[in-house]
Amino acid sequence: MRVLVLSAALAAMILPTWASDQAAPAVDPQQIIQKFAAKEEQFAEARNNYTYRQSVKLEELDPSGNPTGGQWILVEDIIFTPEGKRMEKVVYAPVQTLRNILLTPEDEQDLRNVQPFVLTTKELPEYDITYLGREKVDEIGTYTFDVKPKKLVMGKRYFEGKIWVDDRDLQIVKTYGKGVGEIKHSKDNQFPRFETYREQIDGKYWFPTYTHADDVLHFKDMDQRIRMTVRYTDYKRYVGKSTITYGGIVDDKTTTPPPVKKDK
Repeated sequence: MRVLVLSAALAAMILPTWASDQAAPAVDPQQIIQKFAAKEEQFAEARNNYTYRQSVKLEELDPSGNPTGGQWILVEDIIFTPEGKRMEKVVYAPVQTLRNILLTPEDEQDLRNVQPFVLTTKELPEYDITYLGREKVDEIGTYTFDVKPKKLVMGKRYFEGKIWVDDRDLQIVKTYGKGVGEIKHSKDNQFPRFETYREQIDGKYWFPTYTHADDVLHFKDMDQRIRMTVRYTDYKRYVGKSTITYGGIVDDKTTTPPPVKKDK
């Protein structure tokens, strides 16, 4: 079978049922957008000062959703060197056994930047953002927006889909969409949809903790169903002299997303 390419902006077709509240927002949608983008800017800066573990498992499935043996697993710790430089340390990376799909550089970009999507003030001009209404995500009141790039710049990856913004903290708590972009030298890359949940860490910022994808990729020569789970765990603020202790490899057998919750 010819080797095909897979997107790492991997997709979830499973959509939970959310309670909907169509009441008008308390403030103008444009004001909400400006405020949450400023909060996202603060969050992005704060996350750069945290260590955490990222565990990825990608599986090839048959049309019924049963694993066929092809998989890719990667566990990395995002840490700091003694000199304070941020780095990625591979903890576990067995030989990948994917048979019908091939990971690409765009996969890596999506895994690191699109799936844990952050929409900051400086990125607002790149996107068209449309207010959709109010919904609840696991009892958290949210403003919902449709987000899509205004134009695609060759070599750059973008998010396209829907975001849910906490109506009190004004930070993104959930995303559902896919990675998009212009790709040179390839006409058969597929970028299915994914779903990412965040949870409140240290009582202030909402950090991505779970991404799930389960979708059929439609290549020109074949269809391939895949499932991918990404877990972000063990968030710890870097203080320069601390010894960071990490937990074990995350078991991703459960595909039910964690509840969206705030620290108590």
